[in-house]
Amino acid sequence: MVTSSLGMNVANTPGSVSFLCPKCQQTTIVRARNEREIAAKFTCKSCGFTGPN
Repeated sequence: MVTSSLGMNVANTPGSVSFLCPKCQQTTIVRARNEREIAAKFTCKSCGFTGPN
């Protein structure tokens, strides 16, 4: 798994998550623990949705 915003490989990394885009449900968003903790922005490559809100 590679994070959506930083391109880091987070396979088997504690605290990392993956989920479908909340808007289009087409693209899998992958977030590292650190990205979640600092609320780093991500953008869906399919629909342009930006989070976290």
